[in-house]
Amino acid sequence: MPVTRRRVDTDLGRRDLLKLSAAGLLSGVSVPWFEALAAEGVSQGPVAGIGQPRKKSCILLWMDGGPSQQHTWDPKAGGEFARSPSSVPGIQIVEQLPQLSAMMDDLVLVRSMTTEINGHYDAKYFLHTGYKRTSAFEHPSIGCIASSQVSHPGDQIPSFVTIDAGYDRNDGGRLYRNVPGYLGPDHGPLLVNDPNAGLENLSPTGGDIEARLKLLAGGESRFARNFATPAVTAKQAAFERAVRLMQSRRSKAFDVSVEPASLRRAYGAHKFGRSCLLARRLVEAGVSFVEVVHRGWDDHAGAAKPISYRAPWMDAGMATLISDLKVRGMLDDTLVIWMGEFGRTPGDGNGHFSKAWSTVWAGGGLKTGQVVGKTSEKGKTPGTEIVDRPVTSPDFIATLCLALGMDIHTEFHAPGNRPMPMVDKAAKPIGEILG
Repeated sequence: MPVTRRRVDTDLGRRDLLKLSAAGLLSGVSVPWFEALAAEGVSQGPVAGIGQPRKKSCILLWMDGGPSQQHTWDPKAGGEFARSPSSVPGIQIVEQLPQLSAMMDDLVLVRSMTTEINGHYDAKYFLHTGYKRTSAFEHPSIGCIASSQVSHPGDQIPSFVTIDAGYDRNDGGRLYRNVPGYLGPDHGPLLVNDPNAGLENLSPTGGDIEARLKLLAGGESRFARNFATPAVTAKQAAFERAVRLMQSRRSKAFDVSVEPASLRRAYGAHKFGRSCLLARRLVEAGVSFVEVVHRGWDDHAGAAKPISYRAPWMDAGMATLISDLKVRGMLDDTLVIWMGEFGRTPGDGNGHFSKAWSTVWAGGGLKTGQVVGKTSEKGKTPGTEIVDRPVTSPDFIATLCLALGMDIHTEFHAPGNRPMPMVDKAAKPIGEILG
């Protein structure tokens, strides 16, 4: 007698299939978080009831393309922008950044970055990893390292998030892609494409969502067992964490619309300002590392004009972020860094310049209100040479790791059980700024 097989309806609703597909769950492989996740939320303000001690976090404000140091943090006499006194006697920055100038007590200017690489992508790789790109072997980015070292294991919210803060022009070479490498897919980033939209397209629908997700999870698990390749393992890890976030009450941290209108105005309507606001909400909710990326700083036609129209929204967004963290008692536990992959040629800023450029640090328990390093004031073109305290990419990464409380002598295991130091052993941390 023939056996009649009962057909099991494994179909999710059409809307859910579209959402899961858009998130990368049903096609392709992503590392390991998705572009769109959403669920019920945390209350406005500090997240309560987490039950875990707060660890340090980092917000990296990445100005992709290479911002000009002499049009921002290291202006020179006779330059295109006038120098203006700050709240710390003896420290001057450009007059186009008045809010940041007024909070110099909370900043550290590192004016002596020197990183040797003038090509966009290789420089981005070097500054994100502390290692030069010499082969197909990929080192994990600093955001992925922070995820592995200072996050709470098993947390429902992702430990590393990147936010697209828009662009002026589509320049600056290939955008750096953060990868976890040998740290594993659990430490890859979630990408937020629009800070105003937060995490879209994965709000659960239908009363039987739990049963349907359980059924889908079973199929994903069987596939992962039968085809245990690194890509499939990454996809399986992504699926499991996507479901956890869908079911978490804390994903409302991605919704900036619940913030008071007055605070949103202070951050500014520009996508950069909204990205800074979202970054604050995320670290408040427990995210360990947030990278805000604004593209378009490759100013080959001169830096003065484009920075003039960027300065108001950059000044408002970054200054309000630092002030907001401070008011909430979060600044000592949150490191904020502003930077790009190199600076611009002294003078008008037309070209790439990795020999002597600037980064800015705030919070994180640092000794602020000071300048580290110095570039030349005299000569045919001031600013072409470092005259005090050069800081390399490994130095930068080591300082960042120490500021977040990491052990920089940690070794990871790359493929083939190859020992790989977290930080280049030649690194010399900037000890004078560490608390």
